[in-house]
Amino acid sequence: MKNGFPASSCRSSGKISAGRKKLQTQSLILFISTMAIFGTIGVFRRSIPLPSSVLAFVRGLLGSLVLLIFVLIRKRIGKGNAGNADFQISRSNFIKLIVSGIVMGFNWILLFEAYSYTTVAIATLCYYMEPTILILVSPVIFQEKLTPKKLLCATVAILGMVFVSGAFEGGSAAGSDLKGILLGLGAAALYATVVIINNTITGVDAYRKTMIQLASAAAIMIPYILLTEDLSQLVFSRAAVLMLLLVGIVHTGMAYAMYFGSMEGLKVQTIALFSYIDPIVALILSAWILKEPLSIYGIAGAVLIIGAAVFSELDWKPGQNP
Repeated sequence: MKNGFPASSCRSSGKISAGRKKLQTQSLILFISTMAIFGTIGVFRRSIPLPSSVLAFVRGLLGSLVLLIFVLIRKRIGKGNAGNADFQISRSNFIKLIVSGIVMGFNWILLFEAYSYTTVAIATLCYYMEPTILILVSPVIFQEKLTPKKLLCATVAILGMVFVSGAFEGGSAAGSDLKGILLGLGAAALYATVVIINNTITGVDAYRKTMIQLASAAAIMIPYILLTEDLSQLVFSRAAVLMLLLVGIVHTGMAYAMYFGSMEGLKVQTIALFSYIDPIVALILSAWILKEPLSIYGIAGAVLIIGAAVFSELDWKPGQNP
């Protein structure tokens, strides 16, 4: 029997290898496209003359609806989990999802406000201090050891943040820039909080988890908008409505669906590495489309922050490909 199947076995193995390679290529293209989409959100926010809370509400509402439709389609074609267990979530997990969704909503508000007070590049770099925040709090929250590598990465990222702030340019950031930096760092802290809560949630499909979080973010924005905004002063032009639809449908619902859909064919290290296409795209568009300046110190800070984040997330071993 052993000598009766060599040719057949070789052909079968080749097909599996080719199929796997095709899946990896498709997943990588999908993932890179998703990161590029995320990287453009700062430019789109600048084109929407509406409060950040309204943008956060629309993003959460439309994003959750798109994911709901996507989940239902997956279930219908047999790609989702079978049975009524699809939407069965424990009370504990459900509460955590709602809380993390609320935090996510305010995280968006701070980030969108940061775009308004400083450049898209600086706001984005501040937001990408989130991995550094997680490194610093992990010994307390997760009882993880603060290794020399993680400590080095945190130190390098903080140094990069000092470069971005303008401290090495003979002063500190101007009033509006400083406010934008603080808002960006606040957004990073809230995003780190979402990540921490998510790490305590188990047994929930990624699509459904994000759908509930987005819906919660939209829900909390309703009373917030009613308390903080004069609705009679809001003007919804055709251009603003179009941009809102794009941010809600494309940048949120479709982007998250693409993001989770690309996970199957990629290694964790590949995901970690290519995730930083997002801030790189944001920096390029900030300079190219918005004509926002980024000094040599800002560029150095960008390299330090993004480089430290990438290095902290990768755990390469000798002979291992990313």
